[in-house]
Amino acid sequence: MESPTLNTRAPRAAGMSWPTVLTALIFVLLLLVPVYAAVTDSAYVLLQFSRILVFALAAVGLNLALGYGGLVSFGHAMYIGIGAYCVAIASHYGADSGLLHLLLVVVVTALIAAPVGLIALRTHGIAFIMITLALAQMFYFLAVGLKQYGGDEGLPIRQLSRFGELTGSHVGLYLALLACLGASLLLLRRVIRSRFGLILRASSMDARRVRAVGTSPLAYRLLAYVLSAELCALAGFFLANLTAFASPAYMAWTSSGELIIMVLLGGAGTLIGPLVGAAGFLLLEEVLKGLTDHWMIIMGPIIVLIVLFLRNGIWGMIVSPKEH
Repeated sequence: MESPTLNTRAPRAAGMSWPTVLTALIFVLLLLVPVYAAVTDSAYVLLQFSRILVFALAAVGLNLALGYGGLVSFGHAMYIGIGAYCVAIASHYGADSGLLHLLLVVVVTALIAAPVGLIALRTHGIAFIMITLALAQMFYFLAVGLKQYGGDEGLPIRQLSRFGELTGSHVGLYLALLACLGASLLLLRRVIRSRFGLILRASSMDARRVRAVGTSPLAYRLLAYVLSAELCALAGFFLANLTAFASPAYMAWTSSGELIIMVLLGGAGTLIGPLVGAAGFLLLEEVLKGLTDHWMIIMGPIIVLIVLFLRNGIWGMIVSPKEH
């Protein structure tokens, strides 16, 4: 009586374990990065992987809007800049409390993302792309015009976000980033499997049919947009503390384009894809920069070929579609 029960459960466990084990392995390897950096006395390795985690967090945020909501936003880098400037401007006036910085990031981002999303979501397709690009450029030039905060030269951060003994610790910042990324992925997993996620994905396929069954997709898409903006702003908070600097360049449309590439490279609409895409993009960039000054000429075609022939991205190639 016991053997049939074991036989029927085993295939399910095996089928579900592969992406879970692979994800756990990725996080274990990331957890070992500070150890490797300490053993080899390489601060650069820790800095580079911290940068990867920052953009992975931002890509996870964009993936909620782009991958699951079908919202191709060309302005999400704006929120990275907003998060960085919240830290920089508060520090400029002597407010260095880390909790205050986080509160400012969350509140300011929500106050900006909600009306921006509400305006942009009145459109769709190319119009949505263009309006998010236009609004992001408006904030970019606003940052450039704020000469009292450095203008186009950016604003150095005199005092990083204060979190007791962890203040200024590169290892502490890295581990906080890793924990935040893990928590964001777990939250996103729950959101996508909820009724909210179901309606969001249905809206990306056919919003008219969603409305036809009596559900307005606008509120769900707006909430997804704001949540994705918050994750990007949180990445900006970490980026400011990593570089001790805030710059309008963080908001540039090229940065938004790179975020989209990271999502597509790893696999849009997959949970771990943005992390894999961010790591792949930034590591490939680093390798090619070491080979030639004309690295973009090589990197461009490589990314185009990957996106064209791996429709589900790198993560989609590794795991089957049902296991994303």
